Amino acid sequence: MLKNFTMIIVGGASGLGAKIAEMAADSGVGTIGILDVNVEAAEQMAMSLRDKGVISASASCDISRQADARQGFDSVLARLADCGHDGQVDTLINTAAIFPRKPVLDINDDDWDASNAVNVKGTYHMMVTAIRHMRKQDLRSEVRGRIVNITSVDAFKAHPQNAHYAATKAAVVSLTKSLAHEVAPDILINSVAPAGIATQRAIELGIVEELAKASPLGRGAKPSEIAEWVLMAGGPKNSFMTGENIIVSGGYIYA
Repeated sequence: MLKNFTMIIVGGASGLGAKIAEMAADSGVGTIGILDVNVEAAEQMAMSLRDKGVISASASCDISRQADARQGFDSVLARLADCGHDGQVDTLINTAAIFPRKPVLDINDDDWDASNAVNVKGTYHMMVTAIRHMRKQDLRSEVRGRIVNITSVDAFKAHPQNAHYAATKAAVVSLTKSLAHEVAPDILINSVAPAGIATQRAIELGIVEELAKASPLGRGAKPSEIAEWVLMAGGPKNSFMTGENIIVSGGYIYA
């Protein structure tokens, strides 16, 4: 069933996006497109997927700009078509985001603009682009397509050290609900809100210990533990859930 399934992963060259791509391939997804601002990393990920027998291609774009986001989406589909792909997009997964940390009283205009540009506008642009494409597709078991956005448990907690990031993720929760309502019943849009993930980036920032202390489980999430929920929401087993936000926080949401 998954052999004929196609996913486009935005921000799929590293971190959680890369883990989602890897696990999607291992679960049998036949076609995966990688969109990322890092051209070389995106192509390296596509190559690793091709080594697993997956039809894969990559493209780079600035998702903060509407025209560029559309061009990137079209480019990765064109490159997949060169490999014999039929143009179907079953799932779009939005993982691309920036994670700034700054005291709440020191956030300036540039900080706000950068966070909003990628985390809110970029997610919106990719959703709209995918929706326009999916609406032209035939129904597959009552669904034309699925979208999964990565939000954050920070959207629901006080975070004075990264308030602008938290605010953008709260905005994505809202956008998810609004667009899910707009495109129902045949396109399903949901979000997954993890707490701290022990990605390579988190290790480099030196915040893994902070994440562990904040969790009742005493550790940050493994990327694979979050990816499982993303793939469930974005996979064919999800035929009824839309406009929902799945919190996977290791108990941090109530701590």
